[in-house]
Amino acid sequence: MRYISEFRDRALAENLANRIAKEVQPKRAYHFMEFCGGHTHAIFRYGVQDLMPPNVHFVHGPGCPVCVLPVRRLDDAIELAEKYNVILCTYGDMMRVPGTGRRSLIKAKADGADIRMVYSTLDALNIARANPDKEVVFFAIGFETTTPPTAVAIKMALAEGLTNFTVFCNHVLTPAAIGHILDSPDFAPDGPARVDGFLGPSHVSAVIGSHPYEAAAENYQKPVVIAGFEPLDVMQSVLMLVRQVNQGRAEVENQYTRVVTRQGNRKAQALVAEVLGLRDSFEWRGLGAVQNSALQIRDTFAEYDAEKRFAVSAKQSREVKSCECPSVLRGVMKPTDCKLFGTVCTPDNPMGACMVSSEGACAAYWSYGRKRAPQDAA
Repeated sequence: MRYISEFRDRALAENLANRIAKEVQPKRAYHFMEFCGGHTHAIFRYGVQDLMPPNVHFVHGPGCPVCVLPVRRLDDAIELAEKYNVILCTYGDMMRVPGTGRRSLIKAKADGADIRMVYSTLDALNIARANPDKEVVFFAIGFETTTPPTAVAIKMALAEGLTNFTVFCNHVLTPAAIGHILDSPDFAPDGPARVDGFLGPSHVSAVIGSHPYEAAAENYQKPVVIAGFEPLDVMQSVLMLVRQVNQGRAEVENQYTRVVTRQGNRKAQALVAEVLGLRDSFEWRGLGAVQNSALQIRDTFAEYDAEKRFAVSAKQSREVKSCECPSVLRGVMKPTDCKLFGTVCTPDNPMGACMVSSEGACAAYWSYGRKRAPQDAA
């Protein structure tokens, strides 16, 4: 393991930039989607886009699980807290995401609901232990990275006989979403958007490995490079993608070899598979219903499934009017193309999840690129 400073070295960055500039074909445009919002923030924070040739473009993808969670699921969580008088626990980013009518968890908390921000599933378990007379619901969200802790929490609750603890499961899966994006009309040959390759998520791949992306690379003939989150990681991954495109290859390559392997963490995978199983379909904000793209609690652990213990109404949910978060998440629009961005929509007054989440594209543009002209803030 090397020190972080080696992956932020200016001289090495200049060398990589020169190599990319030499290898891109001048008459060709390259469009690479970074699936994870951590890459989006690295690109802006360290000025990676400014080091790219003008014909290399970054396309911002789904970003993070907070961003892609549909409004309906957030509305359901708020209803759980208010209707059933439970203690609802969740991670910090979810607290300020606006749901229907711009109602958020933090607003529900201000109105008296017992909603608590936690840093881990263990915090939620401790709250359940300390409040045996109250139902405690953990609002679980995340890509594959955070599924093992949720599985651990459920197994620990079972082992301890905690009967007042349940999980509202909203874990989603990245490989299925990549295929769904490429199948959409937006990315058809005559569609409004284009992607020539993917910067694959790194923390996710540390759990599931790089091999789940091989089907997408083969079926859609789009290269995938698993990329680390440091600026030189991103730049090296871009160089690897450029080479694949130039050579007509579509393979899964692993730049983040210091953490990711092809097979991933098999112990974590086995744990997740024991407790959680595939949903047939799950809605993603901006993408719609995506087949086999999310997890649910298996019947053997049904007593810890909040969706089985509590019923929520089938009310209609809706996005904030004029918010273009869904289009940003699909990679067909930049945050600066949204008429709300930087006007009524700011981190202090967010209209959509992309401005709230610490990995959201709109938050990245606001923090690092909002003063650029829209055509330059790629």
